[in-house]
Amino acid sequence: MTTPHTPATPQVHAPEDQPFDPESIKPSGHARSESQTGLIHNDSSDGGMFPGYDPKYPDAGYNYNHYGGPSEYNLVEKQESYPGTDPKYQDMDYSEPYDAARAQPLTDKPSVLAKSLGFRPVSLAQRIDDKKRGITRQRYPIVVWALSIAMLGVFIYELVLNAKSQGSPVSFKPVVNPMLGPSQSALIFAGARYPPCMKIVQGLSLDTQFGCLNNTANPPDRLCSLEDVCGFGGFHDKDPNQWYRFITAVFLHAGIIHFLLNMLAQLTVSAQVEREMGSAGFLILYLAAGIFGNVLGGNFTLVGVPSVGASGAIFGTVAVAWVDLFAHWKYQYRPARKLVFMIIELLIGIAIGFIPYVDNFAHIGGFLMGLLVGMVLYPIISATKRHRIIVWVLRLAAIPLAVVLFVVLIRNFYTSDPYAACSWCRYLSCIPTSSNNHCKGTGYTTVSSNTSI
Repeated sequence: MTTPHTPATPQVHAPEDQPFDPESIKPSGHARSESQTGLIHNDSSDGGMFPGYDPKYPDAGYNYNHYGGPSEYNLVEKQESYPGTDPKYQDMDYSEPYDAARAQPLTDKPSVLAKSLGFRPVSLAQRIDDKKRGITRQRYPIVVWALSIAMLGVFIYELVLNAKSQGSPVSFKPVVNPMLGPSQSALIFAGARYPPCMKIVQGLSLDTQFGCLNNTANPPDRLCSLEDVCGFGGFHDKDPNQWYRFITAVFLHAGIIHFLLNMLAQLTVSAQVEREMGSAGFLILYLAAGIFGNVLGGNFTLVGVPSVGASGAIFGTVAVAWVDLFAHWKYQYRPARKLVFMIIELLIGIAIGFIPYVDNFAHIGGFLMGLLVGMVLYPIISATKRHRIIVWVLRLAAIPLAVVLFVVLIRNFYTSDPYAACSWCRYLSCIPTSSNNHCKGTGYTTVSSNTSI
């Protein structure tokens, strides 16, 4: 007897409990199918692979074989390639959605020294964009502000010194200072670059008498020794050796007009250069240009005429603007027009160098050293390998050249006749007149005959 078969009650499974069946998604011969996520798309007209799917990127969803059928469903096969994930979870059936923000590589914040030198971990495209938009590496020109405040304090000291010695902050006797500032004796006493205080000058003996700090007569009736005029404690029974005047002269100014002109340039051009270079690199540039300008001037200007001012250092920062222009020509707005204006500004600065107490050689020397130091320290953008090679060749050549110039000219200043190498160079900073013996000799005026020697 046959027992009738009672069909078993079918077990109902939840949709999420159903096993994955690849055949259920296999495209039919004529139907058009598309997944809800938009990753799968097929048109029966081609009879092949899904045109909306690229088999080179299986992470996007389904991976199809060469015959158009699914080979596997890949959720986590490449999960370990996503940045920020942990390889120990690579066997799980679920992976967190990809987060583009988390995938960005982490970069360490630059140190204070790196910021001051102008180095930032940014991409080439970002640097080019910043250059075109005029975005600088540093917001505030801290060194420029500090130097300007220090120079203001020193200039006030000069005026007070002259007021105590002559009764007026501005010198009108024995001669008028055209820059509306202290007398020549006050400038020398305050630290001007004055070769007789720094070395033995040919044609000017150590027992030569000079007008004292409080002298107002012409010719002077109050005479002092060179040691008294130079100040700073004298020479201590030795030869003149106040080498530091190469540095102190940078912080002095000949008068109100001279000070205002330099501060205008320093708070505009120099401040912009510091924002682009960073404070540390800018300070190196500023001091190197200012000191070298005084060294060059000490070799070729009239040794009997004092020289002061930050013009050499400021011209060094102007030179960096030339480095920036030629290194980033294609990123500049109207570079040819900018070059014309820069040439005019340079010629005006050279013309100012003929004013009394202002040394044109300080301008020239500062500009030259600014080109060399700026080439080494200025952050230049190199978009091509050829440009990068040229920049590094120039940088490697600029370093020894700057050192050699310093060594040779300082040695020449102390050991050689400053006019032997170039007899006509003095005219680059001196307009021949009867008062300076037509730029010949030392430029010093004797107290007995009131003539230059």
